[in-house]
Amino acid sequence: MRIALDAMGGDFGASPNIDGAIAALKDNPDLQVTLVGDQPTLDPLIAKSGYSGGRLHLYPAEGWVEMGEKPIEALRSKPKCSITVCWQLMATQQVDAVVSAGHTGAVVAAGLRTRLFLRGVKRPGIAVALPTTKGKTVLMDVGANPGARPEHLVQYGVMGSIYSREMFGVDRPSVGLMNIGSEDGKGTDVVRESHSLFSQSVFKDRFLGNVEGRDLYTGAADVVICEGFVGNVLLKAAEGLAEMMLKTVAAEVLGALNAEKALAMQAFHNLAKRFEYHEAGGAPLLGVDGISIICHGSSTSRSIQNALRLATTLKARRLNEQIIDELSREPSTSMV
Repeated sequence: MRIALDAMGGDFGASPNIDGAIAALKDNPDLQVTLVGDQPTLDPLIAKSGYSGGRLHLYPAEGWVEMGEKPIEALRSKPKCSITVCWQLMATQQVDAVVSAGHTGAVVAAGLRTRLFLRGVKRPGIAVALPTTKGKTVLMDVGANPGARPEHLVQYGVMGSIYSREMFGVDRPSVGLMNIGSEDGKGTDVVRESHSLFSQSVFKDRFLGNVEGRDLYTGAADVVICEGFVGNVLLKAAEGLAEMMLKTVAAEVLGALNAEKALAMQAFHNLAKRFEYHEAGGAPLLGVDGISIICHGSSTSRSIQNALRLATTLKARRLNEQIIDELSREPSTSMV
């Protein structure tokens, strides 16, 4: 497995990327990681790490996209920046996957510019797995395609279902369409037309219809589909709520305990792990010809290590081959 890692991506500079890559290499003897970034910055950090096991390579790039920059403008002004070079390496089949904790918009935009889509895919989408009372719910799309059309959403249903099945063992994932109400006929024109297409899709027997935001964490559906604007708002709101709730519980509950405090702290730690993005590593951009994992900007070395592991797992499960096969049987893929 060959992975290009955007070594300049993330809030904490190159160090977490290098440390995460080295940890992943130690875990997986079949892994090769190419660090893409500013060579004068990376060379001393690699030397300082003391890693000498091979399979860690450096590919120079010129600049990177800062978190505050506009993605399209940044990519135009920096044609050889780290994330663009990562995608070029995958487009020329020099690597099998791209992993980045950099600017999400830039990661997606750089990928879209390559037109490196799987056969039949009209728009890639980002899938995240959210914890629920019943296990995991896959939410897609959470930001890659804010202006999705109905046929895009149906394709997300296909891709999200495959992801749920392969990663979380759900044999026949149920699919819901995010809406402002559960009744048919509600929502925007795009959502209403999407509902009609879902009802005629290859997984129409597993389509539950509309679901609301409050259903997301009850496990009402194994896969929940929405356009990227809605999904990104949902995800960011969930992150903020989870952080607030965990801090509140820690202050109110743990602060009031004495004898059982150690046990309670361990239970709290176990609970917190269910919500930490570090454990997942990142979210896949499904629908590209290759594998792309988008990590949180605040990723630690553990996040990067887990993201590299996720990329390896997706390739081993042959996710892309399954997406191509199932989309070939989906009527909406012939739509413009």
